[in-house]
Amino acid sequence: MTSNAYAPGRDCPLCPRLSAFLADSRQAHPDWHNAPVPSFGDLSARILVVGLAPGLKGANRTGRPFTGDYAGDLLYPTLAEFGLAQGCYGARVDDGFVLTGCRITNAARCVPPANKPLPAELAACRPFLVAEIAAMPALAGILALGRHGHDQSLSALGLRRAAYPFAHGALHRLPNGLVLVDSYHCSRYNTNTGRLTPEMFRAAVGRLVEAVGA
Repeated sequence: MTSNAYAPGRDCPLCPRLSAFLADSRQAHPDWHNAPVPSFGDLSARILVVGLAPGLKGANRTGRPFTGDYAGDLLYPTLAEFGLAQGCYGARVDDGFVLTGCRITNAARCVPPANKPLPAELAACRPFLVAEIAAMPALAGILALGRHGHDQSLSALGLRRAAYPFAHGALHRLPNGLVLVDSYHCSRYNTNTGRLTPEMFRAAVGRLVEAVGA
């Protein structure tokens, strides 16, 4: 994996704690991806989905965002329902599932211990998100998964978080013309507890699709 402005290389040294965690995972699971997880989808997309970080046994294993993670079971079929993806999501990179009109990334590209990147690690990875947004010429809207996705998207855009409070389903029209829509993260915890239902998630995605005309 080569590095570019919006994707760290396989042996990115910016976060020593994450590098050490990946090294341990490579020893324990040599057949896993175990590297920064690249974004999924074309840079020509009108919608960017921003999550927090790869899951250990999901994206870190498969090498595709939310693939093999429980969250993908809700995320990907919902995107397909709104015409933002095609195929049948099979929780593996060779399932033939493709994105059409959206791109998916994470604020932190490497899997963190306990699924919790540190503030300094998010800051170190932020230039990749900044460059990725800048490299998307048709970008019209961002779907933020969870408060962290919301906060990191605003930080990447140089905007004050206090001016755009996070709330599920909230639609924020940003000064640069982008639309930011918030959703609770489609994690196992949120769906199992009922904090986020499939209907709630569809409503958030639908609101963004309608707002940007995707």
